[in-house]
Amino acid sequence: VQLVESGGGSVQAGGSLRLSCSVSGDRYSYNCIGWFRAAIGKEREGVAAQYTAGDNRLDYADSVKGRFTISQDNAKNTVYLQMNSLKPEDTAMYYCAAGYTVTGSSSLRAGNYNHWGQGTQVTVS
Repeated sequence: VQLVESGGGSVQAGGSLRLSCSVSGDRYSYNCIGWFRAAIGKEREGVAAQYTAGDNRLDYADSVKGRFTISQDNAKNTVYLQMNSLKPEDTAMYYCAAGYTVTGSSSLRAGNYNHWGQGTQVTVS
């Protein structure tokens, strides 16, 4: 499984960006796609996740609830992260990841994911 992020950039506070994660490989080998971010000097943080089977459950970090939306387009093998009302504290490198056996409340834990993209930078000023 390979993942490639795109859509990052610089935006003013209050603005919006949509990140894309193009996923290739066996889409039935993983059960969850997550978005994570890593700011300078901070640990990697789970932002949002979507299970790709079953009820397609969505999970969000409290810090982004109501502002960020994760979605997937199966026809395009792409997962999106729509980010609205951006704040300077959202500045970070954003990564998408695929996990094989993500379950329960662990969808925002980086250690549960097996494949990672290279990241895309988001800067909010």
